[in-house]
Amino acid sequence: MTTADSATSLAGSWPDEVVTEARVRYLDVPGVPAPVALITLDNGRDHTRPATFGPGGLAALDAAVDEIEAHSPGVAAIGVTGTPFIFSAGADLDGAARVTGREQARDVARFGHRVFRRFRESTVPTFAFVNGVALGGGLELALACHYRTLSSGAGALAFPECFLGIVPGWGGCWLLPNLIGADGAVRVIVDNALANNRMLKPAQALELGIADTVFDPADFLERSLEWAAGILRGDHHVDRRAVDRGPGWDDAVRRGRAGADAKLHGAAPAPYRALDLIAAARASTLDEGFAAEDEALTDLIMSEEFRAGAYAFDLVQRRARRPVGAPDRALARPVTKVGIVGAGLMACQLALLFVRRLRVPVVLTDVDAARVEAGVAAVHSEIEKLQALGRVGADEAARLTALVSGSPDLRPSFTDADLVIEAVFEDLEVKQKVFADVEGVVSPTCLLATNTSSLSVTRMGAGIAHPERLVGLHFFNPVAVLPLVEVVRTPATDDASLATALAVGREVKKSCVLVADAPAFVVNRLLTRFLGEVIASVDEGTPIEVADGALSPLGLPMTPFVLLALVGPAVALHVAETLHTAFPDRFAVSDNLARVVAAGKNGIYLWADGVPTVDPEVAALIEQGGDPSTVEQLRARSLDALAEEIGLMLDEGVVAAPADIDLCLILGAGWPFHLGGITPYLDRTGVSERVRGRRFQQSGGASVPA
Repeated sequence: MTTADSATSLAGSWPDEVVTEARVRYLDVPGVPAPVALITLDNGRDHTRPATFGPGGLAALDAAVDEIEAHSPGVAAIGVTGTPFIFSAGADLDGAARVTGREQARDVARFGHRVFRRFRESTVPTFAFVNGVALGGGLELALACHYRTLSSGAGALAFPECFLGIVPGWGGCWLLPNLIGADGAVRVIVDNALANNRMLKPAQALELGIADTVFDPADFLERSLEWAAGILRGDHHVDRRAVDRGPGWDDAVRRGRAGADAKLHGAAPAPYRALDLIAAARASTLDEGFAAEDEALTDLIMSEEFRAGAYAFDLVQRRARRPVGAPDRALARPVTKVGIVGAGLMACQLALLFVRRLRVPVVLTDVDAARVEAGVAAVHSEIEKLQALGRVGADEAARLTALVSGSPDLRPSFTDADLVIEAVFEDLEVKQKVFADVEGVVSPTCLLATNTSSLSVTRMGAGIAHPERLVGLHFFNPVAVLPLVEVVRTPATDDASLATALAVGREVKKSCVLVADAPAFVVNRLLTRFLGEVIASVDEGTPIEVADGALSPLGLPMTPFVLLALVGPAVALHVAETLHTAFPDRFAVSDNLARVVAAGKNGIYLWADGVPTVDPEVAALIEQGGDPSTVEQLRARSLDALAEEIGLMLDEGVVAAPADIDLCLILGAGWPFHLGGITPYLDRTGVSERVRGRRFQQSGGASVPA
């Protein structure tokens, strides 16, 4: 795209774009004979969203450069910055996901290149004053400038494109390796993206050479302008490290491919295209590199994986913040003290989460003083580790430690608690007794919650006087890592209790999905269904290694039997038993798994130097039939089972929509964005129609329009 008319036409295809404004000011800087033109990026119509670049935003930036070039007298330099704490969040993904044809996709790529290139080819020095969030295209704009300052308070610096199904296609795949070398570029563009979109810290960006200098956020712009003036006057200059263009370049790309293979098994094309571009950047010219990026970005914008990734991103950014069916937030009651029944691993994780996020007293209780003391000591130890890692200061660590206590007696420990959550053994009768005992000592407005992974919350409340204040708060292990909470509403749960539960989820920085009280809820029900098919195939005669690798082409975060070890065979068996009781025609209980649990085994594999091998003692326990499946047969069988179960869950009203199923699998099980959770993948591979006779998503909703 090279003309204003084509830019206008492209912008017209994105009617919902929140157009980033590019406001120009001319600043007199001491010691600089001509003014410095400063462009400030700002979402002028919607300050709740960060500045992003769709066609309208690119056109605004392009017009700002036109204005500066026409300014008389001329300027000494051009700077670009953002509104407080936000430089730019990159491309407008919503708009990109609505592109309907290759030529339009190619126009998007070329337009971004043309506008950003003006900063690189400017006849006066250009400076990016990166005052905060700089993602994707925002970071590419900074790389296009001659110099870069960075705020030490910038909380998000990254190229998330490969995580979302595209590549940094507005210069990033050529500019970054030619600035910091291939090894650093592979780390930032591919490795970090595939590590759940890991962010760079400002100090890391400085060390890599992405930033030239870092300033405190309090006076960031003033210091940046002073530094720029020093550059313009020649008082100081930037020494950039020479880029190694020897064999290490190819080694870095090979390392990146090995890492992508280990995580994705070729399931998503974007990281491999990015690695191709980085490999070529060693010898290609800028024109050649940008042309290759144009083609890669065009292909990937039109890919199913990007459409699923954009859909998943929207779920995580929007739907996760506004649970469908949630009552009015104003009904939520304050929580000033938390009681936890149990002092085991899960209870201790919950205690640490609540005390860190809510900053309120947390009291643990258990059947005897020794267990309580051990639990409290474990939480205190975790706080000490956070201090040692520099994640909390000494004063904060002391405050958190003082807030965590324990007692084997419910009274008076829980008398003034506003929330009591149980995290005891998965036994219905035990949990029923817990709530009967707790209800006798807590206040009438105290919220009662269970962290059960599969049992009926309704039945837990059958013996209490006020079941309307009982909810499920199903956190996932490890609690500190997985962001999902399944908030379970029973038929008796009232709106005030549900609103309080959702408010607690938000305050502890988790994403909540509202689910009905159905066996194993969402994540565990689906994981158990597909894991059950894999285990059943082993029972029938499929070799363990064959069964465990059958789903690798999906690029899941771990194989089924690695997942089994993470969950724990005993827990997996218990959930399978619960679901077998509820749905005996679809969920079986494997005798082989029962034998593994009875033998006290923690998993199927032994690990030596990170390589799994089947534990000979486990192999000796497993009795197999004579009807093995091929990889293809087992994959089809597992996907068919998932499609069937999701359809039944939607029919039962376990969640409001397929989007909630996808959100649960992304946030609770770490399923990748390129699958869109799961339903877009089942749609695009034809599984949905084969099993259900129809798609889960509308055509174009999370896919390329038919």
